[in-house]
Amino acid sequence: MKRKFYNQTADKADLRNDLDRDIESFLAGGGQIVNVQAGETALESRAAPLRTPIFNEPRISRTPLDDVVATLDERRKTQLKGAAKPKRPRKTQPRKRVIYDDFGEAVRTVWSDE
Repeated sequence: MKRKFYNQTADKADLRNDLDRDIESFLAGGGQIVNVQAGETALESRAAPLRTPIFNEPRISRTPLDDVVATLDERRKTQLKGAAKPKRPRKTQPRKRVIYDDFGEAVRTVWSDE
């Protein structure tokens, strides 16, 4: 798709023209369009509908793990109590700043501690 500007988005007319061009190139390359009747399907046997394989088994009872989760939470709390240390203040690094003139041209660069 050719656009006048880099950031210009395609509108419906552009998309329609692109689709028409793609169809013409498909047909020119020997492609063929086949019409499909309403209600026709690609399934070999239409007698049985598709079955969902996820929910065809009986429900299984689950093992409660509340005591295991509580043990893990307690272990995590004891590990976190000793891990809290005061952080050192971060040392500031000098940064490079560019000084511009009134016309937006770079005049010079300076290092500042801000």
